[in-house]
Amino acid sequence: MKILPLVLALTLPLAACSWGIKLDSGGEKVRTAWDGNVAGCRDAGRVTVSVLDRVGPVDRSNTKVRDELEVMARNEAASLGADTVRPLGEPADGQQSWQAYVCGAGVSPRSRAPLQRQDQGAAETFPIKDQ
Repeated sequence: MKILPLVLALTLPLAACSWGIKLDSGGEKVRTAWDGNVAGCRDAGRVTVSVLDRVGPVDRSNTKVRDELEVMARNEAASLGADTVRPLGEPADGQQSWQAYVCGAGVSPRSRAPLQRQDQGAAETFPIKDQ
């Protein structure tokens, strides 16, 4: 029965690592320019964020650490009045620097690329017949 408290003591800190790192309402409006496309944007400042990448002797998931760093960078960029962030390099020891930009309304946060007008009638669609 002494094993259960030991297992709980070791696993609870790992589960608690990402508690509280959530995308806030301002961060939801900030896109991430993974492709580096920030042409026509104005520099809003630099943001450096950090999270735990290790808990004791255990390395945390690289994907989870990267996701948390992006969330924190987007939240911080929103506080600078920015609407776009771009990573300045790879994460190292749970820390990463990002550049924040103001790109304006011509950028879609969902597509992560500038909006482009599409010509009407450029493609035709046809219904599929059931056989």
